[in-house]
Amino acid sequence: MKAIVINQYGDTDQFVETQVPKPQLKDNQVLIELHATSINRFDTKVRRGEMAKVISFDFPIILGLDAAGVIVEVGKDVTQFKVGDEVFANSSLKSGTYTEYVAVKESLVVAKPQNIDFKQAAAVPMVGLTAWQAMAEFGQVKEGDRVLIHAGSGGVGSFAIQIAKSFGAYVYSTASGKNEDMLKELGVDEFINYKTTDFADVAKDLDLVLDTLGGETLVKSLDLVKDGGRLVSTVGQPDEEKAKERGITVESLSAKSNGDHLDKLADLIEKGQVTPYVGHEFPLTAQGLRQAHDISESHHAKGKIVIKIK
Repeated sequence: MKAIVINQYGDTDQFVETQVPKPQLKDNQVLIELHATSINRFDTKVRRGEMAKVISFDFPIILGLDAAGVIVEVGKDVTQFKVGDEVFANSSLKSGTYTEYVAVKESLVVAKPQNIDFKQAAAVPMVGLTAWQAMAEFGQVKEGDRVLIHAGSGGVGSFAIQIAKSFGAYVYSTASGKNEDMLKELGVDEFINYKTTDFADVAKDLDLVLDTLGGETLVKSLDLVKDGGRLVSTVGQPDEEKAKERGITVESLSAKSNGDHLDKLADLIEKGQVTPYVGHEFPLTAQGLRQAHDISESHHAKGKIVIKIK
């Protein structure tokens, strides 16, 4: 099967197209013929070698965590799915999705909602799980909560806005002016153009902040959370001592694979309360992956960057 791999760590020019064997299916897995996958920040970190001290990979490495496609084979212990089912899933760290087929544990696979296509489904798993775990699990968002979501036009931010709104929260979000219409379509109550406005002048007395930028943004955001509130960052470590003084709960979040959480996201999608936003699309070629990673690393991607496979 075709796969786009890297044979050493480095820049995007490391991507090459090759042929690899189809995955060998375990009893508790399904084999998915991929129609689409998408790019995540984790992929770029692995490619650059930043995860090498944490996770041991063997070259050639097939990157990619998000899977959307059709089941073509099931293991003997699989009970919830059959051949022909349209699904999406969060693949394991070492079963990459920049390829034509991937084997995934049944418990991490979810039926694709019929009101979205495969490209939209591929945009869901990793960033959707991050947003769900930040908003619903850690954030415990409820009706009337005041929530600030940084970089609302990005993959995580666009999901987090919609999830928070589905719970009845009042949502502030930052982005550049060119993305104002997009954020308002997603349901943002107060849009903050970070290029012209200091978010600290607008968003105050917050129940929850989702930081996806780190640095000074993370530091300033803590001061805006009300006593007893919550702050979660996907890129930095909040000041725990400062937070403790005011009873604020903080967390540095790395999303965890969870089929139940994906099921909850699928339910929101089916109800029309969450719609995956695909902002960029590239083919499954070495050049396509180079372009996709370049946009991802520019930190100016709008919505999700999707790789179309079929």
